[in-house]
Amino acid sequence: MPRRCEVLVIGGGPGGLTAAIYLRRFRRDVIVADKGHSRLSLVPVSHNYPGFPGGVPGGELLDRLRQQLTCYGGAVDKLEVTSLRKDGAVFVASHEGGEIHTPVVLLATGVADAGLPVEDWHDAVAAGAVRLCPVCDGFDILDKKVAVVSQPHNRTGHALFMRTFSCDVTLFEREPQAPLSDQEAHGLREAGVRYIASPLKGVTLTDGMAPVLHTEDGEAYRFDVFYPMLGEKARSALAADIGAACGECDKLIVDEHQRTTVPGLYAVGDVVVGLNQISVATGQAAIAATAIHNALPWQFRCQG
Repeated sequence: MPRRCEVLVIGGGPGGLTAAIYLRRFRRDVIVADKGHSRLSLVPVSHNYPGFPGGVPGGELLDRLRQQLTCYGGAVDKLEVTSLRKDGAVFVASHEGGEIHTPVVLLATGVADAGLPVEDWHDAVAAGAVRLCPVCDGFDILDKKVAVVSQPHNRTGHALFMRTFSCDVTLFEREPQAPLSDQEAHGLREAGVRYIASPLKGVTLTDGMAPVLHTEDGEAYRFDVFYPMLGEKARSALAADIGAACGECDKLIVDEHQRTTVPGLYAVGDVVVGLNQISVATGQAAIAATAIHNALPWQFRCQG
């Protein structure tokens, strides 16, 4: 027999867990399905999440949110939803163990980062040698020697952004067939950003976890921090497959209540168009959960 609930939350990162906490406090029957790949778990320490003046490790914040959910009778089911379809007004979510039927789905599945060949990737991120979000942690690398590689459509933007935090920034090339425009080259010179034209082909780490960038001309360049800003792709296939509209990087388009273009399907966090930040995801979760509660049939409290 399929499991049934009022709301299925897919994704157990900060957005999904916050939404589930709100929904349980609204006395809603919620299932949280999570396969355990939250991007937050990669964050060594977040220093810009409100309320933690000393910073908070990503894994610890996830643990706190899971614990908070249990305070209201909620839990996380370790399962992967492999497909989603609609049967009338009901969503049917399939997973290895069966199906979940629900009138409302909240998608909080995040994004996958495009990567480069980096040895010991997870150790490098844990050590702060490789970083994924200059908005999150640019302040934490003040005056360090910084390497950046970016996508062709925003070749110089990330390097210029990092000049806010360091006077030693180097931009590496990834698209040898599309050289910098005169305007881009001029912008880098004006900002004092070094440009390496020979294409980057790989990254290794020293024994002290310093990133070393290797280019096709055989050169090797050592830095304190490496930002591989090569883009991302939203994990939005479950929604897109049932007709939800997507924007750049396959991110879902939502309205002011976090509703997608599919009735009953909501989305929060990095999977939607907008700024990838923990605080943004939790704010969106509060909006979505409240909208979901108000849209569902009332659950009047009986006198005990």
